[in-house]
Amino acid sequence: MAQYINMDNLRFYLFEVLDMDEILKYEAYQDYDQDGINILLDSIKDWADKSFYPYFREMDEQPVHYKDGVVYSHEQIGKVMKEGGENGYLGAYFKYEDMGSQMPRVIFAATSHILQCANNNLPGYLNLTAGAASLIANFATRDLFDKYVPKMLSGEWGGTMALTEPQAGSSLSDITTSAAPNEDGSYSIKGQKIFISGGDHQGCDNFVHLTLARIEGAPKGTKGISLFIIPKHRIEDDGTLSYNDVFTASDFQKLGQRGYSTVHLVFGENENCKGWLVGEANKGLSYMFQMMNGARIDVGLTAASTATAAYYASLQYAKERPQGRPLTEDGKKNVDAEQTIIINHPDVKRMLLFQKAILEGALSLIFYCSALEDKVHNDSDSEAHHLLLELLTPVAKTFPSEKGKDTIDQGLQVLGGYGFCMDFPLQQYYRDIRIMPIYEGTTGIQSLDLLGRKIPMAEGKALGILQEKITHTIKEASKHESLKPYADQLTNAMQTVQSTLGHLMPFAMQKAYQSYLADATIFMDLFSYTVVGWQWLHMGLKSIERLNSETGISRNFYESKLHTMKFYYKYEMPKVKACAKTIVSGELLTVGDKVLDYIN
Repeated sequence: MAQYINMDNLRFYLFEVLDMDEILKYEAYQDYDQDGINILLDSIKDWADKSFYPYFREMDEQPVHYKDGVVYSHEQIGKVMKEGGENGYLGAYFKYEDMGSQMPRVIFAATSHILQCANNNLPGYLNLTAGAASLIANFATRDLFDKYVPKMLSGEWGGTMALTEPQAGSSLSDITTSAAPNEDGSYSIKGQKIFISGGDHQGCDNFVHLTLARIEGAPKGTKGISLFIIPKHRIEDDGTLSYNDVFTASDFQKLGQRGYSTVHLVFGENENCKGWLVGEANKGLSYMFQMMNGARIDVGLTAASTATAAYYASLQYAKERPQGRPLTEDGKKNVDAEQTIIINHPDVKRMLLFQKAILEGALSLIFYCSALEDKVHNDSDSEAHHLLLELLTPVAKTFPSEKGKDTIDQGLQVLGGYGFCMDFPLQQYYRDIRIMPIYEGTTGIQSLDLLGRKIPMAEGKALGILQEKITHTIKEASKHESLKPYADQLTNAMQTVQSTLGHLMPFAMQKAYQSYLADATIFMDLFSYTVVGWQWLHMGLKSIERLNSETGISRNFYESKLHTMKFYYKYEMPKVKACAKTIVSGELLTVGDKVLDYIN
């Protein structure tokens, strides 16, 4: 079996980069320790080897398809859903009293990473079901919990979140799906939802759609949106299931993730669709954002995991493919020498190190955010953790998605012409990751969120907390002479972030919001390169400490981390200055109606 993950890397993030003792100290996690977590990770890897990786190519070659109202799908979906119920994966992070294992979120993220690396199509079915069930557990009545969650956590029923409509994508204030109250406490639902991941397939008996809709007479905009449970088959009083007038109109044929169903749902075409309100009326979007924020981090994780698997595929090829000859001392080729393996060529090394630097930095950030989730849920003084998580979530979604896509592009390039052929998996990884900058809020939306909401949030308090964290890492790293140049470079990057914001803030104060946000996506790059640079300096610091103490995984492992950190700082960190130069140039080339005359 080809390599698709490095388990030493995973353990490095969990037990050396993160302070896992700080997480496991919480009362909720008293049943977890490092030995038990390692056993868990090994068991998940075994599950991935047997039930996920062998079907990665096959699910692309035998994609989900729609015919005569039926969504035909790979039989492995149903098997994995059942296995995920039996082994406890679906209920892993749920509380004990909610049928779960009370697993730390960061450990669950690690298990999901293993599965995503093995096959990025299958885990979505599991994770969306768990996420939908979590919404029910947190906000719905116990009666609704008892009706739906047990079947979802067993893997018998799938779960989704249904937000997007044909006329309302990112603009959720424009949704028109309606809900009219009935005398029995249910609501009559009418409307359509599109791009519903995992919304129908042959692997489950029923589907529970967590759906945004507007109750008749509700306020306009997002303040009038409510959340409903809408099953494909509703539960009657005698426990039997009956069709709930939820019709699957189509499955979208996609560029990538072809084994992951994405459907168009029609509710109430025959005036017989019922839904049940979750929580209070008109608070649906705030409830849904609990699932969406977690889903955004999960998209980042899926992207980083896909990039990880692609890296190992391109690395394997580079180690085996002979092509070209090394140059002699006078700069000429020795035509009599045997061909060299392509990994010996400096430019191939550059492409491989680029992949490694981006994806490992991204993974470090994602696991850091997952650990923040644990702190938010368990720490009595969680405000700082909450603010930091809110600030970093758009980065954790966007950087792995956008830059992970770039790494797979370079991985494909390592293979040359063969990378463009269907015989090798790089083309599939490239197609699969392309959706990640679109899922759960596009890069443009995430960038507007970062600069428009998260940076000014709580009068800049979140940014101040991040600065304190980065400053602490810089201070500790500066104690090591070999890390001081990189600590200084990170200091300069933080100063660039501040000076760029200093340039932008007057626009916001003058209510010139178009000018303030025009280059939000460029600012996202600037900010992301800096944040991931912080993660790399922290990893470099931990590696130096291990090398000095002669403990841990292996000397080569930590030296590899330091070399990759240096690569990131040489090739990626200079982009911070370049982004800043673009933003502060003074030219606003995308603002104003006149620009439309020039786009022709």
